[in-house]
Amino acid sequence: MSLLESIDVPLGTIAPDFQLKGVDGNVYSFVDFKERSILVIVFMCNHCPYVQACIERLIALQRDFIDRGVRFIGINPNDALDVPEDDFEAMKVFARERDMNFPYLRDETQQIAKAYKAVCTPDVFVYDDQRALQYHGRIDNNWRDISKVTSQDLRVALEAIINHKKVDSAQLPSMGCSIKWKQ
Repeated sequence: MSLLESIDVPLGTIAPDFQLKGVDGNVYSFVDFKERSILVIVFMCNHCPYVQACIERLIALQRDFIDRGVRFIGINPNDALDVPEDDFEAMKVFARERDMNFPYLRDETQQIAKAYKAVCTPDVFVYDDQRALQYHGRIDNNWRDISKVTSQDLRVALEAIINHKKVDSAQLPSMGCSIKWKQ
C-alpha cells in the first residue's frame, strides 16, 4: 500500500464527462445526473483500507443529502490485473454487501481518473450545478476512527454549496492508497 495525498486541482475546473458502466449494469454519464445540482465524484476501490474505513461515512452523507440535490458517484479506476479484488465482479459484491446508495462505476481504461487528476483512493471532487469544481479534499479529519472526527470537511463543503455560500478555499487533501495504474 502506497499512501498518497490528492493533488491540487484548481477550483472552478469543469468536470470531465464520462460514460462508465455501473455495478447495476447501467452505463452512466452526466446526462443521467442533470437533475442533481451537486455531484460528488469519489475515486475509490474495494481493497483500500482508507476506503473501507470511510465507505459507511460516504453512504451516510449520500443518505443525508440525497433530498437536497446531491448525488454521490463512486468510480473505481484500479488495474484489476494488479489488484484482482478490485475487478468488476468484486465491485458488485462490495456494493451489495454495503448496500451502497450511489452508483459505483468502473473506469476500465483509467482515462476518467487521469482526466480528473485523481491520484488516490478515496479522492473526492465536488461539483456545482455548472459542473465547476467547488471542493477537492478530505472527507473528515480522522479516516481511521469516526468517533475521533472533529472536522467534517466534506459535509461542511456540501452545506456551503447548497446554501450558495463560498466554500473555504483552504482545503486539506484526501489521502489514501495510490491508484493502481496499468503498466
